[in-house]
Amino acid sequence: MNPDILLLPGLLCDAAVWEPVIPGLPAQRCRVVDYGAADSIEAMARAVLKDTPDSFTLIGHSMGGRVAMEVCRYAPERVQRLVLMDTGYTARAPGDAGDSEREKRMALLSLAREQGMRAMGWTWLQGMVHPDRLEDAPLVESILQMIERKTPEIFEAQIRALLSRPDATPVLETLQCPTLLVCGREDAWSPVSQHEAMQVLAPQAQLSVIEQSGHMSTMEQPESVATVIGSWLQDNKQGQVQTGVGPDEKKPTSCRPE
Repeated sequence: MNPDILLLPGLLCDAAVWEPVIPGLPAQRCRVVDYGAADSIEAMARAVLKDTPDSFTLIGHSMGGRVAMEVCRYAPERVQRLVLMDTGYTARAPGDAGDSEREKRMALLSLAREQGMRAMGWTWLQGMVHPDRLEDAPLVESILQMIERKTPEIFEAQIRALLSRPDATPVLETLQCPTLLVCGREDAWSPVSQHEAMQVLAPQAQLSVIEQSGHMSTMEQPESVATVIGSWLQDNKQGQVQTGVGPDEKKPTSCRPE
């Protein structure tokens, strides 16, 4: 029997980010976690661990990937398989770089308070998806509606969580479960190079790159994402790291949409 799959959404995301790929995931049960008003990555990880099975598969997208790594820090023995998508692992940079990140995030929060979540979402969306998909009205509308379901207060809490995010380098270095890294080729927020750095820290991890996709890979290329993750889950049913992996198997693979 496959372990339950816990799906961890990113900033301002909900079940809509996972609905296109769930049918391709081999599991007894899939559950999307809601972080509520949690305002730290640590609190979000505790929310994941509350009322969950003794063991499970974790799939985290964007901020959800950071939450997944924090779960692995707290309870590594419970995580049977781990998928990290379009995410990062470092803490906020010190100095000017960190200040700049904070200013940009707070500017979006001010826009959300002054003009509403949808107006903020449209501004935010410009760097979130593949440039060619900005004219895809159904995709854009589904993302904007998802953002509208959140409030400026939730946005603020999640911004606080990201600004105070812990460094997950030690987690990656000590992972014992099978791990898959997935990233959109044109992800401008969490680029392929960042996932390659994560693979260096966790050399047993496999890396798959989703072509013609930006940051919102599950919504931009759901069939490709479902194929990559579904196949990997089937190949790693037992939740054990495979040894003796050849060098060719560590290279990124690309999944092209049909």
